[in-house]
Amino acid sequence: MVIRQGFKYRLDTNDVQDARLRVLCGHARFVWNQALAVCNAACDTEGEYVPRYESMAKWVTSWKKDLETEWLKEAYDNLQQKLKDLDTAWQRYFQKVGDAQRPRFKKKGRSRDSIRFVNFHKYCKLEGRRVKLPSGLGWITFRKSRSILGTVKNCTIGFDGGHWFISFQTERQIEPPKHPSRSMIGVDVGVTRFITLSDGTFVEPVSSFKKHQDKLARAQRALARKVKFSANWRKQKARISQIHTRIASVRRDYLHKTSTTMSKNHAMIVIEDLKVGSMSRSAKGTTENPGTHVAAKSGLNRSILDQGWGEFRRQLTYKQAFRGGEVLAVPAHHTSQTCPVCQHISAENRKTQARFECVECGFSENADLVGAINIKARGHRVLACGESALAAR
Repeated sequence: MVIRQGFKYRLDTNDVQDARLRVLCGHARFVWNQALAVCNAACDTEGEYVPRYESMAKWVTSWKKDLETEWLKEAYDNLQQKLKDLDTAWQRYFQKVGDAQRPRFKKKGRSRDSIRFVNFHKYCKLEGRRVKLPSGLGWITFRKSRSILGTVKNCTIGFDGGHWFISFQTERQIEPPKHPSRSMIGVDVGVTRFITLSDGTFVEPVSSFKKHQDKLARAQRALARKVKFSANWRKQKARISQIHTRIASVRRDYLHKTSTTMSKNHAMIVIEDLKVGSMSRSAKGTTENPGTHVAAKSGLNRSILDQGWGEFRRQLTYKQAFRGGEVLAVPAHHTSQTCPVCQHISAENRKTQARFECVECGFSENADLVGAINIKARGHRVLACGESALAAR
């Protein structure tokens, strides 16, 4: 079994390396935007068609020969990698993979700058806590918080929250794992409770954004009072970026700890196949057809996105694969309105957000726990009879 895994560390760059990385990221951003402009023109005139990477690869060569853009010669060959990433982004958009959106232009200071070095064994070198990179970067130390497992295939360097980070993508072969547990659990995600398990246990939400919301609002008001692009404006903008990084780091750490605990304890994890993008879509509507309860829906959307349900599912999926377990996603309809005792389905069964009470048999329980029990039962039916078991209901 082939395992591909990423290992991320913070880099300790000096002033020269920091400046060089910014230049390389600027080159990569320019190539992405130039290529995207050409692709957008082709897509608008010819429908769902854009040039593939085989055609894009020639563009960089011609731009390097152009007098106005010959400064691209200073860049490393990672410019071609940006075109490959753009090609992949377009194909994901056309094929409707997950919540893939149409590729967008990258703006300096507003999008995460990154560059990738492929063929790591050929152009780079790794020794202990330092890595040697091409294009004039030389040796850079990094904070090696854990060992790197497997053979490094490529590395990506990105700027986030005022610091440079490096991610090594590795590959290694292992024997097909066998999960130590044999249990199956149903999981219901929510806002009041982050997750509720079918065995009755639950995990409180961390609500990282909510905890830092007031601090972030004050920092943004302070930014609005400063002269745009002044030295103080840039310092305040960096502070806001650090708050956003803190929010994301707290959420990511919490999700990793929770998903790791679940993955270790259960071989089969059944979850709802939620469309988070659709659930958190704005209710504002249009001028001709305005939405209703816009403020309430906005608050709900903010709470949903603060939980990180999509990232939680992604982490569970790969951690279960590493341990020999499985994640089963089942349709989410009526899981919170179905009585687990008599199977009666009615919206009246859940008159409040927290309580479930069956109007048919009188069964009463926490609504999230009822949802988790129904999710597990639905997982059993899918495993036993396939989708036909759900279609019959």
